[in-house]
Amino acid sequence: MKGSRSRTARRKGKGTESSMSKRIQITDFSAPELDVYARLSENQLLHYYEPAPGIFIAESAKVVERALDAGYEPLSFLVETSHIAGDARELLDRCGDIPVYTADLPVLTKLTGFPLTRGILCAMRRKPLPDVRTVCEGASRIAVLEKAMNPANIGSIFRSAAALGVDGIILTAGSSDPLYRRACRVSMGNVFQIPWTFFPEKNGGWPEEGMNILKEYGFITAAMALRKDSVSVEDPVLKNVEKLAIVLGTEGDGLDGETIEACDYVVRIPIMEQTDSLNLAAASSIAFWELRRKKDRK
Repeated sequence: MKGSRSRTARRKGKGTESSMSKRIQITDFSAPELDVYARLSENQLLHYYEPAPGIFIAESAKVVERALDAGYEPLSFLVETSHIAGDARELLDRCGDIPVYTADLPVLTKLTGFPLTRGILCAMRRKPLPDVRTVCEGASRIAVLEKAMNPANIGSIFRSAAALGVDGIILTAGSSDPLYRRACRVSMGNVFQIPWTFFPEKNGGWPEEGMNILKEYGFITAAMALRKDSVSVEDPVLKNVEKLAIVLGTEGDGLDGETIEACDYVVRIPIMEQTDSLNLAAASSIAFWELRRKKDRK
């Protein structure tokens, strides 16, 4: 972590547990060590070590646990005092001698500006993203998210993808980062279970170069869009496709026309006439369920 620890506070007594020896009681809200939790934006965290990968904040014991299981490096914790010997104990014992900043919940809420979910935050170092071809290799179902900007929707999509057999997720430029705090939390840590990356913006980016890569790996592309020339998501032909890329658009406007025209199929979810559309996260869940390969259906 950047900065010195000396301004943060005095350490508590060593105690008998390893987690006790690294506790740092918060007494100075302006301490630079707390910037990552209280004052830096998601974008600043993303570029924290630029040009190397930056930092993200994992919130809740489940999310932190899944990040650790996936090999992400913890840098520090911010923990509600009552959780030190509770939900956080095993996590802290896993992480060696890293700073554990602690205070009661009202103090942490004042510091961060929001109530902590289960009283645990962990600053973690990002890992380099795989390239698009790595995500495509060996996959039979992938999701492509075009300009999906809502972190809560991103998190929900990852959670559904993990539950419904999607092998990978590729996002286009303009999409929210899956490691943003809210996306991680809503996903229940499933952002660490599924391979994902962004399409590069060079060489035509998306959809031109992205479509070429998908075709190179044998994917049939299905654009989710409410159009008169679309086929139903229940169409049995789609269920028999060996390798399918399910392409979903931004909240509100949906997919760009250029993207729809570049896809092999235009697919709709039948809905009642009085309803304009489904929320992106809800639409993705239905699409993932219906478009599983026929041999994977139980």
